[in-house]
Amino acid sequence: MMQIDEFLELCRTRRCIRRFKPDPVPDEMIEKILECARWAMSGGNGQSWEFIVIKNQATKEKIADLLEVRDKAIWPIEKTRIPELRHPAFREGADGTPIESFREAPVFILICGDPRTVQATLLGAQFLLQEGGPYAHFLKNIANATMILHLAVAACGLGSQWVTLGSPIDHEVRMLLDIPAEIVVHNVVPIGYPAYKPAPGVRRERKEFVHYEKYDRAKFRTGEDIFDFLVELRRRTRPNYPVPPSKGKES
Repeated sequence: MMQIDEFLELCRTRRCIRRFKPDPVPDEMIEKILECARWAMSGGNGQSWEFIVIKNQATKEKIADLLEVRDKAIWPIEKTRIPELRHPAFREGADGTPIESFREAPVFILICGDPRTVQATLLGAQFLLQEGGPYAHFLKNIANATMILHLAVAACGLGSQWVTLGSPIDHEVRMLLDIPAEIVVHNVVPIGYPAYKPAPGVRRERKEFVHYEKYDRAKFRTGEDIFDFLVELRRRTRPNYPVPPSKGKES
């Protein structure tokens, strides 16, 4: 049985990988990863998730192309930030082309969900609790499955990336994969062997955000504190976004 220290090490060493080797991933690994995600918790055990496993290279290329279109639409908004706060994925491309590439990943897992399953949870909770609104339970169901899936990938010695889909490419992805209108498209998870060694993870110290018995006001961060935190966060996390060989050395 896995001990807590082993699980802690898995959590510490898991990384989002942004470039992959083309080496194939054994089918049995993918099946075990999906089996782990199957056991995620969900409101009222509604089990909202649907997974589409994609190995066809042409299909993956089309999804990657759509993601580039999306990122180019995002870039004009992102560059309204001061450079110190811009997302590191765009630091190499003034045209909005991100530095990361998922095309080489041998497997994509598209994570979808059926919002009709939220009826499994307490009806009153959807109207009275207001914890993010009635749709929140559904989103949390998908998030739970997604996180377990990423941990399972890491436990297999593989790498994965969390890639959000949504507008403005949702319709094209639906058409490409024949996804019914009732099903919500959430994100795609490229999976494969990392093509580089990722930099160490960056996290806040536990003492900064853990409170005992009541909220410790001494730990409350002002708006200026958050600004400084974000600037320092960007500085420290940039090495986690490797530059492609054609553009320079890896970080």
